Amino acid sequence: MASAVPFFLVDVFADEPLTGNPLALVPDADDLPVERMQAIAREFNQSETTFLVRPTRDDATWRLRSFTPIGAEVFGAGHNAMGAWIWLADAGRLPAAESVFAQEIGDEVLPVRVTRRAGERSEVSMDQSAPVFGRTAEDRAALADALGLGLGDLADDAAQTVSTGADHLLVPVRGRDVVDRVDVDPGRLLRVLRDAGAEGCYVYSRDPIDAESVAYARFFNPTVGITEDPATGTAAGPLVAALVAAGSVAEGAAAVVEQGFALGRPSRLRVTVTGTQVRLSGSGLIVADGNLRL
Repeated sequence: MASAVPFFLVDVFADEPLTGNPLALVPDADDLPVERMQAIAREFNQSETTFLVRPTRDDATWRLRSFTPIGAEVFGAGHNAMGAWIWLADAGRLPAAESVFAQEIGDEVLPVRVTRRAGERSEVSMDQSAPVFGRTAEDRAALADALGLGLGDLADDAAQTVSTGADHLLVPVRGRDVVDRVDVDPGRLLRVLRDAGAEGCYVYSRDPIDAESVAYARFFNPTVGITEDPATGTAAGPLVAALVAAGSVAEGAAAVVEQGFALGRPSRLRVTVTGTQVRLSGSGLIVADGNLRL
């Protein structure tokens, strides 16, 4: 007899349905072996599918395990975690009003603040790891080729790998139109990312659509089988950390990064960097629910 496994679809960093970054979420997944989690992630074929399980650490409230369609487990606190806490709040699994919790992701336990107000969507703010600034992409011509761009499309500043939980190569280009023209060659980009010690690639410009935003970006991650992601918290965090370190964004300011417009999934990710604290904030909504019959 087939068993039913409940699931939900959450649009993260979204103001209305069918925008933002969709996340497939499977709650109460303790009885699912890893191989079954990976198969479910392939079935949904979202950039990430998150499974809520009991924590292994006494200081954590929930443990999150997230997998890409190729079965790679990812450990950053981005839309994969944001969507889980939005669901927990909307499903009544959390206390009312504002509360602080702890999420276990990989080897880390990171704080999460969930604010619930009557008549409004729940807002989630969660800390990422302290920023780590890594290697730069030395071969600019190879980088441009991998992105389907000309050498002159790259900005003067170097592309650098920065991590707040996941190593991503931040690539500044000369304009929003250049970001939209990116046409990735996955094989070439994989070589560039390996040389730079990075997992994914965040291409951005400093001329966003909204004047109050700080950047306009697209994210590509052939390392874990993501062709393009519409909203990537694990990349927006490093980007704002790098802009604060360069003096381009004020420390402590709520900086908005625009992403997903090229995919028809407009998303706005809010990041605040104060010292080594990188805090990602956002909201979203549950757009679907059902059962897997396994």
